Amino acid sequence: MKLIIAIVHDDDSAALTDALSSSGFGVTKMCSSGGFLRSGNTTLLCGVEEERLEEALGLIKDRSSGRKQFVDPALISPIAGMQGATPSFPIEVSVGGATVFVLEVDRFCKF
Repeated sequence: MKLIIAIVHDDDSAALTDALSSSGFGVTKMCSSGGFLRSGNTTLLCGVEEERLEEALGLIKDRSSGRKQFVDPALISPIAGMQGATPSFPIEVSVGGATVFVLEVDRFCKF
């Protein structure tokens, strides 16, 4: 058995959770936030049998779209060595997509 930890943008979480659930995957949803943009993320935990791992990863990939967004530089965490040098106009950044970790599960219990 594998444990998928998928960190996705809040805008993608509802469709992804629905897709995983309707395909028979159990999903636990946790609210989280990113360090760079301090924006809302969702962390999903999904236990998957090894033979269905690629199916689950495909659903995550298909429903976690990357996109460009303009943000106020005041909302961005300072980058090392850049204090006091932030621009005063909105900047374009990439958001969305998914960061996924797949871990081996030694034991699974449901009480």
